[in-house]
Amino acid sequence: MACRLIPLLIFFCVGQSIAWAERAPNILLLIADDMTWRDCGPYGNDEVFTPNMNRLAEQGICFDGMFTSTAMCAPTRQQLYTGIWPVRNGAYANHSHVHQGVKSIVHHLKGLGYRVGLNGKAHFGPKDSFPFERVPGNGKEFIVRNPQQPYCLIIASDSPHRPWTEGPTERYDPEGLTVPPYLIDTETTRSQLAAYYAEITSLDAKLGQWIDWVDDSGQRDNTLLIFTSEQGSGFPFAKWTCYENGLKTAFIARWPAAIKPGTRTPAMCQYIDVVPTFIEMAGGDPTLADTGISSALDGDRNLDGRSFDGRSFLGVLLGRSEEHRKQVFGVHTTRGIIDGSKSYPVRSVRDARYKYIRNLNHSEAFTGLVLSDGGVYRAWREAAEADPKLRPRVRLIS
Repeated sequence: MACRLIPLLIFFCVGQSIAWAERAPNILLLIADDMTWRDCGPYGNDEVFTPNMNRLAEQGICFDGMFTSTAMCAPTRQQLYTGIWPVRNGAYANHSHVHQGVKSIVHHLKGLGYRVGLNGKAHFGPKDSFPFERVPGNGKEFIVRNPQQPYCLIIASDSPHRPWTEGPTERYDPEGLTVPPYLIDTETTRSQLAAYYAEITSLDAKLGQWIDWVDDSGQRDNTLLIFTSEQGSGFPFAKWTCYENGLKTAFIARWPAAIKPGTRTPAMCQYIDVVPTFIEMAGGDPTLADTGISSALDGDRNLDGRSFDGRSFLGVLLGRSEEHRKQVFGVHTTRGIIDGSKSYPVRSVRDARYKYIRNLNHSEAFTGLVLSDGGVYRAWREAAEADPKLRPRVRLIS
């Protein structure tokens, strides 16, 4: 497929002129799996050894206001790949699929001359909506296969998802760790926290390998390399919630030809904004894209309501703006999750200062894997039996 060329784009960004080549930039996106945003060096946790996340942050930009709208894997990934809210695209409950006809990043970037690959975890469907080239092995061959054609490669890790069996466990002494204040300090909490941190360090090593491969590919300057943490971890008050530890994500981007290194932005963005941003970077117009599905709430926009729910934050990426969204939104359902309640819907909205969370069926009991798999929660209940002061915290989960 011939490479789509775009005109030489020159921007004035944070006091300096920057430009990227006439060929559209490569994109390499590494996604963690169940990693709370704050559990790495660039976001303030110095106890977790993440030298490569630190390196990427030093060479690029950290987003301090990036959010997914759901704290579950399948809805998160499918909104990221489609630019459409989960309730609209159909992938709302966990382990669910988008509606037939929904288009993804593959369709949009292929139409702009890209080859689009996926290495690692899928957790999406149907196949027609996500026709990625599946990239086996370590995937290095994909990024050097054809230097004349831009690529988008997604590295979808399954770390640090439970059961936390990888990484240098010897680096983390459970007794020496600082237990985050939203968790209850028990022996089980500490031991599992150490295992979780070790798996983050293992993931960080893989990120370092990809950084090195991009640097050695001869296309470093014109490659946008992103690390993002997905939704929160399997500890209580993170995944399966609309709390900050569930919906907020780490998002670190490096693009030497266009991004000033060592910067941060407070701009609030959502995962649905990522695909429109990539399209604009590639020389397309995301406002004219056809998502493959209509929306009753979107009929006044282009393509009879078939446009994205997200919008490009390229100006933020380039340092031309520190604002994007006024509010970010969250949704959750326990239907479809392992051991989930039949009906326990949650909604949230957040601006730069406040967050409002509403449990729409709060009179019903919340159930889910965070309660039923024993481990941390069981240890917390046992601790609360001995210490009444802990009981309100335990009750907050269930």
